[in-house]
Amino acid sequence: MKFSKLFAPSLKEAPRDAVLPSHALLIRAGFIEQLGSGLYNFLPLGKIVLERICAVIRQEMDAAGAQEVSFSVVTSADAWKKSGRYAKYGKELLRFKDRKDNDFVLSPTNEEAAVLMVADKITSYKQLPLNIYQINTKFRDEARPRFGLLRGREFTMKDAYSFHADAADMKREFEVMRQAYSRIFTRLGLNFRTVDADSGAIGGSGSKEFMVLADNGEDDIVVCKRCEYAANIEAARRAPKTTNAAAPETDGMMKFKTPAMKTIDAVAEFFKVDKFYTIKAVIKKALYEDRSEIVAFFIRGCDELQETKAQNACGALELVDASEEEIARAGFTAGFCGPFGLGEGAKFYIDAELKGAREMIAGANEPDYHYVGASVINFNESRFADLAAVGVGDACPCCGGELSITKGIEVGHIFQLGTRYSEPMGARFLDANGKARAFYMGCYGIGASRLIAVAIESSHDERGCVWPRELAPFELEIIISNHKDAAAVEFAEKLYEQCRERGIRVLLDDRAERFGVKMNDFELMGFPYAVLVGKALAERSVEFITRAGLKRQSVSADEILSFIERKLIEKN
Repeated sequence: MKFSKLFAPSLKEAPRDAVLPSHALLIRAGFIEQLGSGLYNFLPLGKIVLERICAVIRQEMDAAGAQEVSFSVVTSADAWKKSGRYAKYGKELLRFKDRKDNDFVLSPTNEEAAVLMVADKITSYKQLPLNIYQINTKFRDEARPRFGLLRGREFTMKDAYSFHADAADMKREFEVMRQAYSRIFTRLGLNFRTVDADSGAIGGSGSKEFMVLADNGEDDIVVCKRCEYAANIEAARRAPKTTNAAAPETDGMMKFKTPAMKTIDAVAEFFKVDKFYTIKAVIKKALYEDRSEIVAFFIRGCDELQETKAQNACGALELVDASEEEIARAGFTAGFCGPFGLGEGAKFYIDAELKGAREMIAGANEPDYHYVGASVINFNESRFADLAAVGVGDACPCCGGELSITKGIEVGHIFQLGTRYSEPMGARFLDANGKARAFYMGCYGIGASRLIAVAIESSHDERGCVWPRELAPFELEIIISNHKDAAAVEFAEKLYEQCRERGIRVLLDDRAERFGVKMNDFELMGFPYAVLVGKALAERSVEFITRAGLKRQSVSADEILSFIERKLIEKN
């Protein structure tokens, strides 16, 4: 491609709402343009990058045995109603009616569509397993679209759905997809980690996210400094917390007056104990489809509640703050609440690390009183759940090493769905004994268009994009410093044709522009390498520039072609 023919309108200034480098640089460099809130057009450079991403995804999915299909972007709402997600999904699901008053949705994800495609066509265990995938447009009506391609409303996604005769085969395919995803992100040149994750609105028994490490990441990732353990903060685990602090000495469980001491800090100071030996109550209003209720969550006083874990424990769609009046009506005493002696109707959960704990201090469920010397025993198993947020310095659940927290951006998510969708939608097959069974399913997503922004978030500088070679629209740019220099023009055009003949993705900047404009565009657009053909050509020398770090070196004009080939081979 010659730059004089390339449709790549670059801008000097970033949009006002562009707070992340990827948003600003992709628009300034002419890769995308904003059409509306959370809506973007892909210009030629952006489309090339997207297609390169999709090509890598297709190659690895095909190699893993998956088969490509294409679902309609519009899906009948009936399928979503059968699965139970039509009401649960929330306002992000764009619902609409056609001229005949039938209900439809714009698909943000296609579990239901996949079940409809397979049901009644795969009828026997002999036809299993099956893995189908698509790379297609999705729509999620985000409340606050922001960050450019990282959180848009319309996006391109690779989503795959596998069908199995049993849970063991589902787990086998889950591992196949984990390995395929690792190959995809490695080939795309991304610094990523595979982390344990919460399954969220998709559901299922287990999931893993693929996170690219980036300073501007939206997600907190817990990582071990010693082993490979990593998890999203919402699903992170730790080894049980311990302390060297002395436990309070008591003669059994006793009630003490603690006037106006409504905080853990005040109680720990009053009794001169470490907060490890106190029990904190966090009381929330849990919202369900058809009701709400007040729920208390009990954790160690030195811990914080992880709300996604708490939400999963009680099965709520959302947790919100509760007023003191609501708390009182539910039978709890704000500021003096503990898990002991609560009424029959009280809804509460206790952090699993507290199970069997002794010599604890907790609210007595009476104003101005706490229990001392309490033991967390004789509670039903269903009361216990993982509730505590994992923090910096906690111990790794796998090796005991120190945990730290870093930032990441989700680029992929894989799920073990089980029969979450096939059962309610009546999708069944006949097993080896001739018995009808619901399919076991897995689903596997990659945000293809999001990866464009992720690549820039993890690789840019103050001058512009720094593309990894696998994603770059062009591997090499040849820059003619002075378009009036006939010798330079002739040399550059010959080198350009030689590169094209060798299959090198090359851009020739042949524009009648000032040298500074050309260099600014090269640095902004961020192609991996450039050859500058300028005055030094008179001495049979050209300049080779590596965009990462803007490293420059002089190379003989007679050897530049072989130098380019060696450089590109080195990076393969």
